[in-house]
Amino acid sequence: MTDQQGAERKLPDPAELSRTMASIAETSQRLVADFLARQRDGDKDQDPDPLNIGQAFFEMTARLMSDPAKLVQAQMSLWQDYMNLWQATARRMMGQESAPVISPQPEDRRFKDAAWQENELFDFVKQSYLLTARWVQSTVSQVEGLDDKTAKKVDFYTRQFVDALAPSNFALTNPEVLRETVASNGENLVNGLKNLLGDLERGKGRLAITMTDPQAFEVGKNVAITPGKVVFRNDLIELLQYEPTTKDVARRPLLIMAPWINKFYILDLREKNSFIRWAVAQGQTVFVISWVNPDEKLATKSFEDYMVEGPLAALDAIEKITGEPDANVLGYCLGGTLLAATLAWLEAKKQAKRVASATFLTTLVDFKEPGDLGVFIDEEQLQSLEAKMAEKGYLEGAHMATTFNMLRSNDLIWSFVVNNYLLGKEPFPFDLLYWNSDSTRMPAAMHSFYLRKMYQENLLSKPGGIKLNGVPIDLTTIKTPTFILSTREDHIAPWKTTYAATQLYSGKIKFVLAASGHIAGVVNPPESKKYSHWTNDKLPADPDAWLAAAKETSGSWWPGWAEWLGQFANGKVAARKLGAGKSKALGDAPGTYVKARS
Repeated sequence: MTDQQGAERKLPDPAELSRTMASIAETSQRLVADFLARQRDGDKDQDPDPLNIGQAFFEMTARLMSDPAKLVQAQMSLWQDYMNLWQATARRMMGQESAPVISPQPEDRRFKDAAWQENELFDFVKQSYLLTARWVQSTVSQVEGLDDKTAKKVDFYTRQFVDALAPSNFALTNPEVLRETVASNGENLVNGLKNLLGDLERGKGRLAITMTDPQAFEVGKNVAITPGKVVFRNDLIELLQYEPTTKDVARRPLLIMAPWINKFYILDLREKNSFIRWAVAQGQTVFVISWVNPDEKLATKSFEDYMVEGPLAALDAIEKITGEPDANVLGYCLGGTLLAATLAWLEAKKQAKRVASATFLTTLVDFKEPGDLGVFIDEEQLQSLEAKMAEKGYLEGAHMATTFNMLRSNDLIWSFVVNNYLLGKEPFPFDLLYWNSDSTRMPAAMHSFYLRKMYQENLLSKPGGIKLNGVPIDLTTIKTPTFILSTREDHIAPWKTTYAATQLYSGKIKFVLAASGHIAGVVNPPESKKYSHWTNDKLPADPDAWLAAAKETSGSWWPGWAEWLGQFANGKVAARKLGAGKSKALGDAPGTYVKARS
């Protein structure tokens, strides 16, 4: 090694490295002891397979072994891929040009480090993993004779397994981690173990991965800061009314109903990306439902209660405050599912005129094809979940958060494992991930009804399939003018499934498809000039046919929605001042319910 090379690549001091490794071993020992103690004290009666994965894989293995010829053929195909890879790698090592046998998808950020391409060894490790992953997933997906639910469960958990074994997730096969370990004399691993221990302690024995700096944000201080007041409160909601920023406003008020699985401030993160602030600036009198973070006292609250004490109570309060007998209502995700049920209930009660227009953002009402979330819904898993909820009267918010994170495990689990535990870094402050970590609980009665009647039995889309307050509801009776927004890469509410609503409702419908996913496709302010959206006035039964004839427009869908909503403004009035007339304030926005953490 030349003097110049030695200066560029200083080897770690052996004594210092020894002390570092001893510290790692000591930290590891405490971590394991603490984890085992928590498991012994708190989880000895835990169901070993609450997700009923074992039976699904047993059935898959039995089917796979029943056709040994196909298995041998698959193994020979993998062997041929390995031979091609070895030959390509050998050519590279001899200085020859060689095209990769397999490459990661463009959106796969696990292999973005240059060494995965430039170093022959790491390139071999990467391609070997990608070939094996492709072989495993294709072999499993081609097993015949499995019922649809079992096949989807096997496919989903196979992907989880494959993602977990990526070489980027291990210190010795991740070039970035190896460089950092040498450069810091192993300090990154010590810091990583400290981060791991901290996350285990924070999760009380369950690994609660820190995704962002929790001290960087505070609800009401630098997120959820649009000025407003709490103007109504009951057991389930605080109703927020926001201060106007225009001289005149639409006569008809706007009610926004976010899902109670997460907190409403996804629509009010910061000034630059707040949908609520933007809607106020468009001359809307904006009211928002902030759902309570329920505890055991609300265990018996039902889906009906969420309707009566949610949108119906909010509409009553808005009428008292503004004097307007109706409102435009927007529902996001599960909030949209409740909105659809409420509209059908109002139709049955001859009160449909209380809602002048309805906007649905990424909303499922037909659960026939719910995407990957469907793998969590079968009788065995529901019984296990109901038994867990019966212990406290609610489902812990962390349980739901883990489920959603698994839908994008590389982005929402393994990237943080590498950053926090292998590189030993602190997570970057990010408002969206702070909101994502601010999970909410689910009352046992409501959540069981929702999962069984909608996800498992798909009764909401069937006329009379569900009764609310003793009234059978039928979505096909809904005549309210409707705006439906879906997002193309949605992993929670697949757009082709949400499109089914266009074939259910009887009123005039406008369907818009936005680029990106469940959050980024919705929270897309015009100023960001990101993503595009598609429109098509015709609504054929086939969503692919709709998209094939749709027109693509660059930028946010927000202005188009505002133009559509303008049809239902019912004229203009002077901006409504908060605290005037019957709108007695109970406190400042964002209120108290949103600040209760799980």
